[in-house]
Amino acid sequence: MSTLQRLTDRGLAKPPRWLPGNVQYETIMGSMAYGVSSDTSDVDIYGWAIPMKEDVFPHLRGEIPGFGREPKRFEVYQEHHIHDRDSLGGHGRTYDLTIFGIVKFFTLAMENNPNIIDSLFTPANCVVHSTRVGNLVRENRRLFLHKGAWPKFKGYAYSQLHKLAIKQPQGKRAELVAKHGYDTKFAYHVVRLLGEVEQILIEGDIDLQRHNEHLKAIRRGEWTEDRLRQWAADKEAHLERAYAESTLRPTPDEAQIRTLLLQCLEEHYGSLAGCIVDPDRAVVALRNIQGELDRVRDLLSPGGAP
Repeated sequence: MSTLQRLTDRGLAKPPRWLPGNVQYETIMGSMAYGVSSDTSDVDIYGWAIPMKEDVFPHLRGEIPGFGREPKRFEVYQEHHIHDRDSLGGHGRTYDLTIFGIVKFFTLAMENNPNIIDSLFTPANCVVHSTRVGNLVRENRRLFLHKGAWPKFKGYAYSQLHKLAIKQPQGKRAELVAKHGYDTKFAYHVVRLLGEVEQILIEGDIDLQRHNEHLKAIRRGEWTEDRLRQWAADKEAHLERAYAESTLRPTPDEAQIRTLLLQCLEEHYGSLAGCIVDPDRAVVALRNIQGELDRVRDLLSPGGAP
């Protein structure tokens, strides 16, 4: 049973009615996945679900793309600060849930969005729910990786550096700044993101917990902000070389990813006959029709064969 289903059954989460029973994959994210959590850490759950067939293939309900008011398609459900008092033997636990629709999830994964990529590479013990379809995607997770990961992860890493400089800390973040002189949580994310993309470019894989002791040290304030910024500058220069030398595809293999997406949908819905048209078969059929039309025109034209 998915976490979303369990929390919904107990009246703690309030997703769309169809969603809990169609969740295919859920994994623990955040500090737990990176191996730097404390016992008090909230549980950050990412996952994805397969919506109703008409949502994925809107032409089945008569929609004409670009005409009239198009109904909003499901992309993501998010609900934060869901407190389950009965978790941890009555000590309680708070959940943050993010469940994508499969099409949105595949799109973000193909773009190498760091959070989405991380959710496919979490340690096995962080995966709390996975169906046969979920397993299929996780087993093929390296298919999504390409050299475009570098600008994407770099952008996220430098966004964390920017927030470190300008964001007014609140609550626990303010305590970090008071204790260490700067927000060490932003700092550890900078190092984590650049470390992950280094693995992607060089190995075509990710171990999210490879440098967890290193990240814990940063969270404890053992690095100064100046040291962090110098490290990031040096690492960027190294990663530019790694990007140039990487043997990964320069861009995503959209055809293979589309095939995987269709496999998932067929596994869930059953036959997709009537939902999609095989482009190759359609081209062959049109050519055959054109050939017949040309033959008939030749027969009807003056001097045509009797």
